[in-house]
Amino acid sequence: GLHVDLSITGCSDSDGEEMYSLDGEELWFADFINHRGVEPQPSFIDHISYVEGTYEGAVANQQVCKQNLKTIREAMKDIPLEN
Repeated sequence: GLHVDLSITGCSDSDGEEMYSLDGEELWFADFINHRGVEPQPSFIDHISYVEGTYEGAVANQQVCKQNLKTIREAMKDIPLEN
């Protein structure tokens, strides 16, 4: 059957998120406070593990996100709110 696979990466100046889900169930998220990946899966399913380095990739994605945020802010600083 068909499945819905979703990944979310987002950031702000002070926070960030990276998360993976399947069919509406969260499979993995980055815990940036405790510096680790978390797999909050219930005990009654076959556990799905992510490859080693997934957390480090999430940290790198946050750096890219924050740089993109900075670039977009600079590019849009002189654009008026209304045309």
